[in-house]
Amino acid sequence: MMDLYNYSCFECSKLITKTYSTSFSLGIRAFHKELRNPIYAIYGFVRYADEIVDTFHDYNKMEIIRQFGLDTYQAIERGVSINPVLHSFQLVVNQYQIDKGLIEAFLHSMEMDLQKLSYTDALFKEYIYGSAEVVGLMCLRVFCHGHEDLYATLLPSAKRLGAAFQKINFLRDIQADYEERGRVYFPDVDFLSFSESDKRIIEEDIRIDFDEGLTGIRQLPPKSRGGVYVAYLYYLELFHKIESKPAHTLAAERIRVSDKRKLWLFGRALFKEKIIGL
Repeated sequence: MMDLYNYSCFECSKLITKTYSTSFSLGIRAFHKELRNPIYAIYGFVRYADEIVDTFHDYNKMEIIRQFGLDTYQAIERGVSINPVLHSFQLVVNQYQIDKGLIEAFLHSMEMDLQKLSYTDALFKEYIYGSAEVVGLMCLRVFCHGHEDLYATLLPSAKRLGAAFQKINFLRDIQADYEERGRVYFPDVDFLSFSESDKRIIEEDIRIDFDEGLTGIRQLPPKSRGGVYVAYLYYLELFHKIESKPAHTLAAERIRVSDKRKLWLFGRALFKEKIIGL
């Protein structure tokens, strides 16, 4: 039965999410149950693509990521795949009419990671769009299923929230990205002379993204609002920790939020969303 196969594929995506990210796993638990599998499927897809470019060091990464893309489009066209990650993803793409342009932009950004680019402002915006903003828009398609006007209204805020999350990831991982992968994403920033001024400019940009993102969260349908708010509070907590550290610290250590603190944020998010309102 296909129902059993579909179930097993979504369970694979769920396992991937739990294995790679306690933060997103917590956030997904705050969604209405009908939204959880679709978001697991989206996360599993983007996680495995990211894993190819970040960790497959002994293999031809460009060849593999391009094949991954071809397999993705084939799965969407056929409506089935023997790859459980791609099968669950194509189910979501086809059910919620996720634009293939979003998928193309995402895979393009994954290929950009393999080209050792020095990021100009234009390339940085292109990368942020493909690696983060479109992921938020894929999820927004799920949240706004059947409500095109709401999707159009929330699209700018969803992009800003995705951008904020990604820029925080860049700040948190600035040491690993440079030392392990030879990357510095922020334009005109030299890792070896990363300054307080550089850090303040980036932080101000993130604050603006956060403000716009929260405006959109408040307008989300109730079934999705709590889960997105959990992710917002987690990244806001991480951002505040980064803000409190001097620039040289970020170049020497990876800032984290403890699992205990994540659970507290999860409870706080659900309380504010359900009892007080955002």
